[in-house]
Amino acid sequence: MSSEALLSVRDLRVAFGPVEAVRGLSFDVRAREVFALVGESGAGKSLTARALLGMVPRGATTAGSVRLRGSADLAAERGRGITLVPQDALSALSPVHPVGDQLAAAVRSVRRLSRGQARAVAVAALDRVGIPDAARRARAYPHEYSGGMRQRAVIAMATVNEPDVVVADEPTTALDEERREQVLRVLAEQREAVGAALVLVTHDLEVVREHADRVLVMYAGRAAEV
Repeated sequence: MSSEALLSVRDLRVAFGPVEAVRGLSFDVRAREVFALVGESGAGKSLTARALLGMVPRGATTAGSVRLRGSADLAAERGRGITLVPQDALSALSPVHPVGDQLAAAVRSVRRLSRGQARAVAVAALDRVGIPDAARRARAYPHEYSGGMRQRAVIAMATVNEPDVVVADEPTTALDEERREQVLRVLAEQREAVGAALVLVTHDLEVVREHADRVLVMYAGRAAEV
């Protein structure tokens, strides 16, 4: 693992009017490491995760800096340099388009490929995360997937363009233990396959103990310890 910072956060602040929900957060994420953000509900973990991608909620203001490989242009990096695995897979998938079409669109948004080439990449990504009969399943809609398969599809979408950083926001919330381990294993495999760092947002300390290289503990919007 490299000791140099791939993702560098300095004095990050996220506020809603006069109320700061994230207060002066600073940390680095190194290439290929698993960096966990932990804390109780309301500590500011998910807001921090969204701020890393320049995706804070409407009405929020930000201050400080987030740089990926030295670049502060988060909008340009989103989708290729840094991607998100959201807590709710359905929120990331359109209900009116087949899953494979959505992955192919994600591919074409950052690569100059034909529709056929992008679809082949999408099917390969679904196969890589363990979707059975991926070519057929690529033609199915999200509601035709099980909950676990939807989560896998979202991981495939987040890693299909081989990003440098994957931010996973509570990816195992509301999953049973077996499904949780499956999702974490797929995340780990995909991180290794594309050589990405993983920012894992969670309140599950058992997951942190088993999977994280370093941990930042948040309390009331601040870093309590690393």
